[in-house]
Amino acid sequence: MASDRFVNANGMRLHYIDYGNDGAPWVVCVHGLTANAHNFDALAPNLAAKYHVISVDVRGRGDSNWGPPTEYLNQNYVTDLAKMLEELGVARASLIGTSMGGVISMMYAGGWTDRVDRLVINDIGPEIDPAGMARIASYVGTAPERFKDIGEVVKYYKENYPAMAKLPDNVVADQVKWSVKPGTDGALLWKMDPNVRRPLRGGTAQQRFDLWVPYARIACPTLIVRGADSDILDRATASRMCKVLRHAKVVEVPGVGHAPSLTEVESLGAIKEFFGV
Repeated sequence: MASDRFVNANGMRLHYIDYGNDGAPWVVCVHGLTANAHNFDALAPNLAAKYHVISVDVRGRGDSNWGPPTEYLNQNYVTDLAKMLEELGVARASLIGTSMGGVISMMYAGGWTDRVDRLVINDIGPEIDPAGMARIASYVGTAPERFKDIGEVVKYYKENYPAMAKLPDNVVADQVKWSVKPGTDGALLWKMDPNVRRPLRGGTAQQRFDLWVPYARIACPTLIVRGADSDILDRATASRMCKVLRHAKVVEVPGVGHAPSLTEVESLGAIKEFFGV
């Protein structure tokens, strides 16, 4: 059964969800820019029989501490992850990273090559399509600060997250309820630190660092999941990723934009085969 746990890393109290199976090989899931650890609630049970799965809340998100506003940077998220795994006594792990979490996972896998068994990169690459970057910046930076009820939260997500647009409202509500918390006046507020949004930090906006450098160092088997309609990871970049890493392969999820939920037939099937479950 999943349980909420915390660990101190780099002066931050970081939250993670532990899906159990102590003693099994570790799988660590890392979410996207404005998401949280619960994004992997549906995927984890598919791996939990054979693996010890955990899903982390990156600093400033979910139930993890908020950090200094100027320190919401990918390199800090990576060192948080490294320290977190060290504190948990995890010598080796497989990583699954969605969007920003994929960047964090690439950087970690390229920096600690002897500590990563397998890597799943969900709809992100060392290069990001400018059209998708502009789209994300347009809605993340101008998101409402409060909602009157969960229905308004659902509406916001369906209007701005292509992968959720076609889902039933109740399914979206079950996913996004973890992103908000009640305010003193009964309205719903973001759990995420507003400074992640003002200005947009810590993910798609941060492209000065050449991610091809750590990516090229990755030594473990790598699975790249791409939404066929993605405006973040284009086919040319995905193809180049497989040329740079001969041990990488791509699976495309038809009819899905950024980012696949990893529970679609195509993505889940590829992941289960990749992990041997």
